[in-house]
Amino acid sequence: MDLTAATWTDVGDLETDLAVVPVGSTEQHGPHAPLGTDVLTAEAVADAGIERVEREVARAPAIPVGVAAEHRQFPGTMWVSEDTFRDYVGEAVESLSYHGFDRVIIVNGHGGNVDALREVGGRLTRTGDAYVVPFTWFEAVGEHSDDMGHGGPLETALLRHCEPDLVREDRIDEARTGAADGWGDWTSHVNLAYDSAEFAENGVVGDPADGDAQRGETLLELAADSLARLLETVAERDVARPDHR
Repeated sequence: MDLTAATWTDVGDLETDLAVVPVGSTEQHGPHAPLGTDVLTAEAVADAGIERVEREVARAPAIPVGVAAEHRQFPGTMWVSEDTFRDYVGEAVESLSYHGFDRVIIVNGHGGNVDALREVGGRLTRTGDAYVVPFTWFEAVGEHSDDMGHGGPLETALLRHCEPDLVREDRIDEARTGAADGWGDWTSHVNLAYDSAEFAENGVVGDPADGDAQRGETLLELAADSLARLLETVAERDVARPDHR
């Protein structure tokens, strides 16, 4: 059930403790892909995963602004601090738990959110407020994960499949020309760069031309299947905390 479209009485009639919260970012994705790429992809995967399970799931509204200061040089990018992000996501999940949705999967579409979401999940789980598991879709697509960049082949492919009208196809060549081959500027296993503008002229990492709509369909299938398995596991898992040794 999509909470945005539901009434409170609809939600009151739900017989489930399982919820999904899509989380993304509003940030640059090169000249060809929208600022909302990470939100759109997280929502697409969340919805497709929920459709694959034969149980009720509460689908919360997406959280659209994340930890994205690394893209601050590009107009339109929005960000909050890690502390603010952790607090906001944590309190949003706590509000779901208050209504009985205390098994929560956070479907994430932005790499900059990963560490903060893991901390939120661990904290809420250990305090007993809810059992919370973060799931980042591009980590769950098999060998395709090796090609994850930024506004590169994976995100462009999924957009071409799910939101083709939002991809500026006439700017793909421009996106390729100014793209970086990899994320960061590395020496001695240390990334010397803090902001994407230091190593990617137009903010793109990877070749968006390698991500067609057919690949996007495959990515959605893989990510949604992974999420569906996780939903079933979380729904059935014994979430009691281990006793003190």
